[in-house]
Amino acid sequence: MWTDSLGNAVTLEPGGTGLGALNDFVEGFIASEARATRILAAADDPSPIVQASIAAVHMFAESAAAPANARPFLARARAGAGAVTPRERSFIEAVGAWVEGDLPLALARHEAHVQEHPRDLAALKLAQYHLFNRGDAPGMLRLALAALPAAADVPYLHGMLAFAWEQCHGLEQAEAAARQAMRLRRKEPWAHHALAHVMLTHGRLHEGHAFLADVSATWTGLNSFMATHNWWHQALFALELDRADEVLVLHDRQVWGVAKDYTQDQVNAVSLLARLELAGVDVGDRWQDVGNHLAGRTADQVLPFLDMQYLLGLARAGRPEADALMRNIERRAAQAGDDDHVWRDVCLPASRGLLAWARGDHPQAVRSLGEALPRLQEIGGSHAQRDLFAQVHLDALVRSGHGSGAQNLLQPQLRAQPESRRLRRQAAQLYTSLGLRAVAHQFL
Repeated sequence: MWTDSLGNAVTLEPGGTGLGALNDFVEGFIASEARATRILAAADDPSPIVQASIAAVHMFAESAAAPANARPFLARARAGAGAVTPRERSFIEAVGAWVEGDLPLALARHEAHVQEHPRDLAALKLAQYHLFNRGDAPGMLRLALAALPAAADVPYLHGMLAFAWEQCHGLEQAEAAARQAMRLRRKEPWAHHALAHVMLTHGRLHEGHAFLADVSATWTGLNSFMATHNWWHQALFALELDRADEVLVLHDRQVWGVAKDYTQDQVNAVSLLARLELAGVDVGDRWQDVGNHLAGRTADQVLPFLDMQYLLGLARAGRPEADALMRNIERRAAQAGDDDHVWRDVCLPASRGLLAWARGDHPQAVRSLGEALPRLQEIGGSHAQRDLFAQVHLDALVRSGHGSGAQNLLQPQLRAQPESRRLRRQAAQLYTSLGLRAVAHQFL
């Protein structure tokens, strides 16, 4: 019997390349490294755990075509599942539920799996991915804590724990876990990511910018999401500090252009360009290139969080596909049931608000986003990512003449982010428009 690099027993075909490919997947996945996809080269290896892992990699494309691409590998995994360990069989069935679109079942299987096999950190990482996409931060934390007694020696578990704590607003615990991960391994980009979230939330903008600049030298061999997303976080720090030129360079060199056809790179670019515009920065013709790559996304409807940002990007690029995507979101919302009501109750009004804002209908943006914002965490994404939609709502309030409502939202943000030059400039403009020039002067 073989074991993977975390000590989990695996059933493999003798003489094959399955173990090396499987370890690349396991280690690469939890370390956010591109080598996780090397398992695709082992497509001819009949080992069920290898086939199930390949199916999972296909599903991470987050596209409408992903399940069809994953099904042949899932079928091969299931065909051999009678001769594998209970852990492997459990993993196969959890991935199977995902491929078949039954996320509640996938999550139930993952939770039972992690409780029974706490050193299967690839399964834990996958479970956290699903929970994150449903806005279930307590679930992310519950599973990471369950694995801690058995896997405290693995730096990547502490990174997973750090992000779960941060999404649960446990900032001190998140920072402690992130720093423990980095003590075990300085190159732990998910821990860097979690600590960047903590520093942004705390308003430690200069410290956060310096921290990411320091650890960025370790971001080698990462998958495109992890590399571009950590640079996206660096861009957020720079934007709050009014370093617009730096943000534009980061967009052009680090955030956009690594894998323009990948979902996460696309939403990073959409989010950053929209934030730049909200901060009053001219982004030139950058929307057009992003829009060109979003045009094929209109029929995806994989995750609400993704569709909402595709819609915003297409609308800001002036692409007619924005209307097609809006119709498809409406169609998907009409089909929603108890397990996916977020499409109807949150994504639909939020999407209408984003489209209205992108096209200059600020009163409609206020109404529609105001309906969705109280439940926005249900679409998934992090606090920092969802803040884009709050910024759009605030901008719509200002532009539609709801100055008192805007002030009520902006001032608490400024108190939490005293280093933010962007917010100070925004506050000065708002207080001036409200006839409070003496107050505005405090922020100049």
